[in-house]
Amino acid sequence: MNPDDSPLWRGRRWTLALLLACLGMIGPFAIDTYLPAFAGIGAAIGATPVQMQQTLSSYLLGFAVMNLFHGALADSLGRRPVVLVGVAVFTLASVGCALSDSIGTLVFFRALQGASAGVGMVVSRAIIRDLYAPADAQRMMSQVTIFFGIAPAIAPMIGGLLFEWADWHSIFWLLAVLGLALLVANWRWLPETLPPAGRQLFRAGPLMRGYVPLVKNPRFVALVFASGVPFNGMFLYVLSAPVFLGEHLQLAPTQFFWFFMLSIGGIMGGALVSGRLAGRIKPRHQIRHGFVIMLATTVVNVLLNAAFEPHPAWSMLPIAVFSFGWALMVPVVTIMALDQAPDRRGTASSVQAFVGSLANAAVAGVLAPLVMHSTLALALTSAGMLSVGIVAWLWVKPRLEQVQVVG
Repeated sequence: MNPDDSPLWRGRRWTLALLLACLGMIGPFAIDTYLPAFAGIGAAIGATPVQMQQTLSSYLLGFAVMNLFHGALADSLGRRPVVLVGVAVFTLASVGCALSDSIGTLVFFRALQGASAGVGMVVSRAIIRDLYAPADAQRMMSQVTIFFGIAPAIAPMIGGLLFEWADWHSIFWLLAVLGLALLVANWRWLPETLPPAGRQLFRAGPLMRGYVPLVKNPRFVALVFASGVPFNGMFLYVLSAPVFLGEHLQLAPTQFFWFFMLSIGGIMGGALVSGRLAGRIKPRHQIRHGFVIMLATTVVNVLLNAAFEPHPAWSMLPIAVFSFGWALMVPVVTIMALDQAPDRRGTASSVQAFVGSLANAAVAGVLAPLVMHSTLALALTSAGMLSVGIVAWLWVKPRLEQVQVVG
C-alpha cells in the first residue's frame, strides 16, 4: 500500500470507484453493444456466422495476450501513463472498426480493440490495492463492480437501438466517442499511485522471468482459477446471446437488454452485499457462500433445461442468480491473489486477467459455437466451468490457512 495515499485522491471514495469502473467497463461494453447487431453486421459485410464469431474470439484473444503486459508495464512505468496510452489506442481502434468494410479488417481492429481494452481492468485493480488495506480494498472493488455493472446493463439496448435507427457503424463510432471521453477524464483526474521507488525495471527478459514465480506459485494459480473460470459459466451465455436470446428465447435485438439487466443486476447485487460484508465475516466464509449460491443455481438450471423447453419467463433468472454468487465472492478471491505478490501487484493482476481472458477467448472461439444451439448443452458447459472453480478453491483453502498459521 502506498504510504502517501492520503493526498492522492482528495475526492469522495465513490468518485474514484466510478472512474475506475469506467476504465474497467470499456472492455465488456465493447462486446455488449454490438451483440444485438451481430447478424446484421454479418449480412452487411458478407460474413458467415462462423466468421462473425471470430470478431469475438479475436477481440478476446487480443484482450488476453496484452493482459500479460499491461500490469508489468504499469509496475515499470507507473499506472497513469499505461492507462492513458491504452485508452488512446482503444479509441483509434474503435474508429478503425467503424470504417471497416470487410470481415478481415473488422477482425483486425477488433483484435486491436481487445488488446487495449484490458488496460483499465488490470491497472485499476493494482491502483485499488496500492491505495487501500485488504478490507477497504474489498469495499472499493465492490463499489467498482456496482458502477461497472451499469454500463453493460444498458449497452445491448443502446447497441440494438443504434442498429435499428442508424446502422452498425454507429455502434463503433459511439465506442470511439466514449474512449475519447474516458481519455480526457483520466488525463485530468487519474492519480499516479505507484511511487518511483516502487517501480520495477522494464526489460523483456526480466519481465518474462517475473511471471515464473507467479506461475510456479500453486496458491496463486488456484486463486486465479477459482475467480476467473466460474465467471465463464455466466459469460458463456453472454457470448451465445445472439443464438440463446434470438433463437431459443425468440427475443428481438431490442429486447436483449432484459437478459443483460438481469445478469448485471445480479453482479451489482452480489458486489453490494460483498462490500457490506467486508470486515464483518471471515473472507473464506464469504467465498463459500458465493460458491454455494452458484452451485445450487447451476443444478436448478441444468434440471430445468433437461425437463422443459426454454422460455423467457425462467431461462434468464438462473444466470442472474449465478452472477450474484460470483460477484459475492470474487472481490475477496481477487485480493487474495494479488497479495500473493505484494511487490508486483500489477504483474499479478496481469496474470490473473490473462487466465480469465484466455478462458473467455476459448469459450468464444471453441465452446460457445459448439454448445450454443442447445440450452441443455449451455447449462452443462456452465456447470463444468463452475466445477473447475470449486475444485480450485477447495484445494487452495487449507493451504492458505496453513500459510496464515505459519505467518
